[in-house]
Amino acid sequence: MKSLRTSLIATSVLLGLSGFAFAQTASGPEASRPHRMENMREHMGQRHTQHLAELKSKLKLQSSQESAWTTFEQAMQMPKEGLAHPDHATLEKMTTPERLDQMQAHKAQMDARMQKHAEATKSFYATLNADQKKVFDTETARSMHQMGGEGQKHRH
Repeated sequence: MKSLRTSLIATSVLLGLSGFAFAQTASGPEASRPHRMENMREHMGQRHTQHLAELKSKLKLQSSQESAWTTFEQAMQMPKEGLAHPDHATLEKMTTPERLDQMQAHKAQMDARMQKHAEATKSFYATLNADQKKVFDTETARSMHQMGGEGQKHRH
């Protein structure tokens, strides 16, 4: 259960970070940053969809589990847009307490998203048989490792 919780936390962090780009008004290489961020989000969304499809295949779901999978899959979809952030000019005009409030509001959004993912995962997990739970646990632990969870400890 700990690996599932860790995996969900990492997924939430990844989703939060994927929308962490600030709007730029600079010219030159920085002017293309929003475009690069959009491409990165699109690529991440495709990879996420692919991972879900692979997980579904490995779980070998029974027809009675399909509706639970669909609900889980919909809840785990990456949002079309990342969490809203003010641009640098707006941040520079804010006082430190205002910036802290902004950070807390962002964290609350991330926490709400994480809660949604956790509830969907727990609900789906409850429909799995023992063998499927082992597969699910293994696959989510593997994705955690790939996102830098356990692997980070050994690199630093």
